[in-house]
Amino acid sequence: MEKIKNSYETLFIVDSDLGEEAVRALIDKFTSLIAANGEIEKIDEWGKRRLAYPINDKPEGYYVLVNHKAEADFPAELERVFGITDGIMRSMVIRLDEKAIAAAAKAAAAAPAVEEAPAAVVEETPAEVATEE
Repeated sequence: MEKIKNSYETLFIVDSDLGEEAVRALIDKFTSLIAANGEIEKIDEWGKRRLAYPINDKPEGYYVLVNHKAEADFPAELERVFGITDGIMRSMVIRLDEKAIAAAAKAAAAAPAVEEAPAAVVEETPAEVATEE
């Protein structure tokens, strides 16, 4: 019997002071860990952003959002690995509601496509208009 896979959204913030190569290595580490234990649906790298409040006296971090499907026991292990990894400032794993996802997809499919309006044509006028008096 196949185990049920739930949809999850994982957000983690990497210390941007580590350097580009170290940040990329951490992102690759966690995306490969998630891929090995489930199915990645989407990876959205927000990049370097200012934090709402300083964490460890650092005002910025590199944000990564991963939508994935996994078995119910995997998020606890993922959070444990986030907690013991140097360079991860914060992390959060949220289980998504399947009914809300289905309803949003249905609403998006039912909404009529909005056609783009043609760009307004601007007529060029001379900078100075000569007037006779």
